[in-house]
Amino acid sequence: MNHPDFRVGGRIFATLGPKEAYGVVLVTPEEQALLVESTPEAFRPLKGAWGAKGATEVILAKADATALHSALTMAWRARAKAAKPAAPEPRTKSARPRRSPSRSS
Repeated sequence: MNHPDFRVGGRIFATLGPKEAYGVVLVTPEEQALLVESTPEAFRPLKGAWGAKGATEVILAKADATALHSALTMAWRARAKAAKPAAPEPRTKSARPRRSPSRSS
């Protein structure tokens, strides 16, 4: 889509829209409610299922540095937590039996 995105662990946590007039942060629905309640002129849920899951539009000209920092931190933490690497696969023993050491007489 040719617009910048910001990632942690390979997962997007924020994007910038065309001409950088707005961005989107991916926060939890509870965090989204806090952002919208505290600064409704700067934050609003995206329409549809994405918005219901926490995708929040940020009107950059109306968001102060503190609010934007908080939103980006919330989004980063949520994605960093979800992006933790999976535990390594347990090692399996070889199907081939081990050879016992040969004894010389």
